[in-house]
Amino acid sequence: MAIVAGIDFGTQSVRVSLVDSQRGRVGGASAAYPVLRVAGNPDHATQRHSDHVTALVQAMRAALASAGIDGHEIAALAVDSTGSTVMPVDASLAPLGDYYLWCDHRAAKEAAEITAVARARNLEALRWYGGVYSSEMAWAKVLHWLRHNPGERTHFATAVEHCDFIVAMLCGVERVEDLPRSVCAAGHKWLWQEATGGLPDEEFFCAVDPLLAGVRERFGTHFGASDRLAGRLCTEWAEKLGLRASLPIPFAGLDAHWDAIGSGIADGDIVNVVGTSTCVMAVVRDTQPIEGIFGIVPGSVHPARFGIEAGMSAAGDIFEAIARRAGTTVAALAEGLEHYQAGQTGLLRLTWDHGDRNVLSNPTLSGVTLGWRLSHEARDELFAAMEGTAFHTRIILERLEENGVEVRRVINGGGISRRSKVLNQVFANVLNKPVLVPETDVTSLGSAIFALLAAGAYSSVEAAQKALCPRYHIYDPECSSVIRYEALFALYRRLYFGWGADRASPLHLLDELTRRITF
Repeated sequence: MAIVAGIDFGTQSVRVSLVDSQRGRVGGASAAYPVLRVAGNPDHATQRHSDHVTALVQAMRAALASAGIDGHEIAALAVDSTGSTVMPVDASLAPLGDYYLWCDHRAAKEAAEITAVARARNLEALRWYGGVYSSEMAWAKVLHWLRHNPGERTHFATAVEHCDFIVAMLCGVERVEDLPRSVCAAGHKWLWQEATGGLPDEEFFCAVDPLLAGVRERFGTHFGASDRLAGRLCTEWAEKLGLRASLPIPFAGLDAHWDAIGSGIADGDIVNVVGTSTCVMAVVRDTQPIEGIFGIVPGSVHPARFGIEAGMSAAGDIFEAIARRAGTTVAALAEGLEHYQAGQTGLLRLTWDHGDRNVLSNPTLSGVTLGWRLSHEARDELFAAMEGTAFHTRIILERLEENGVEVRRVINGGGISRRSKVLNQVFANVLNKPVLVPETDVTSLGSAIFALLAAGAYSSVEAAQKALCPRYHIYDPECSSVIRYEALFALYRRLYFGWGADRASPLHLLDELTRRITF
């Protein structure tokens, strides 16, 4: 028997779960931190490392108290976080500013430049990113920081993914060359490929911008999947957290990827984590690059599989925005939606309110609602946004299936899925596949599973999943709704590719026009 701590840094809070290898979750707690926004700039989203550190200590202490156990009983811990959430650091790993949060889209220009150079040089890594490098990814944010912080450039040593930085901090790492970088983050966000020698060469980075000269050699060489140890808990952080020193800590992971593990992902499954955005994941034994799909990385979700990641840039954020404009909450606005029928609102919602992550990979697209009449209410738009989220997810799943990825069932994870029966039924009807929802919260369960592997409590991911993953509520497709949604999806698909991919479409022209207007 072993008790471990799984740590999950989400967008607005950190969650610590204490999990017993035989009894399951025995305690847990969370602590919040703010997202720092700038009025009038929806692309700006940052967070302070100091807020994260304070929250981590609070959550760990509260979790131990809730379980009624001594921290010295903990046998291992593991960390996941949002990605790509990036921090620039100096040579001693001291932060040089705030985190660029995953949903910070200020680096759209830099991402486009990286994509252009990668295409001109036929960069192999870009093929595994679906042919487009995104403003949500790490190097775009690093370049944006270098361009906008000239006074700090002389102190810049490297930049670090959030999950890797937390692991380095907990292990007492103080030198750039000793940074433990996870293949999960490096492969999905940093253009790193083990098979081709790691990062792109120095000439590539200099061709993008001379400000990136030298970043490759300062990136380090200490990489690993989550079934390997990154280090051990240092004395300083053992005392702060109330744990014993030298606990094993595996290489980190991205939060949604480990949520997929906690949700019980296996071959043939899609795990769709529905939160502020969505993350669509699959694990496969072998694959090839897929156009429009951001990341395909060996060892990322499951250490012995290729992990595939796609998703939407906004989902819950769209629901929240609709409710906010109506002066209410999502929960209040959703009352009565269980009586809505497929397509009954007459509205069709293209959910590009924060751009398109996949498969068009265009952060400049904006949301569209078609079919408005004077009789429509905010509740109608909310239902149409749920349908639009499901339609967009079907676009992604069809792209995966067209490229040989088996999709037998869909597991909806995330807090929104657990709270909304309506959303899950809409997904089942739109996708025409059973949708499974874990009966209990799996946030930080994936972290705990990898901590249990590090502690030697289980010999494989599958063994730990069998013992610890929850059962499911199952939503089966409803025949009459499936028929209606087939007709609506055909129209949605036509608009998605027709307006979204056409540079002469009204959406693109509007974006170009508004970017030229100054106030």
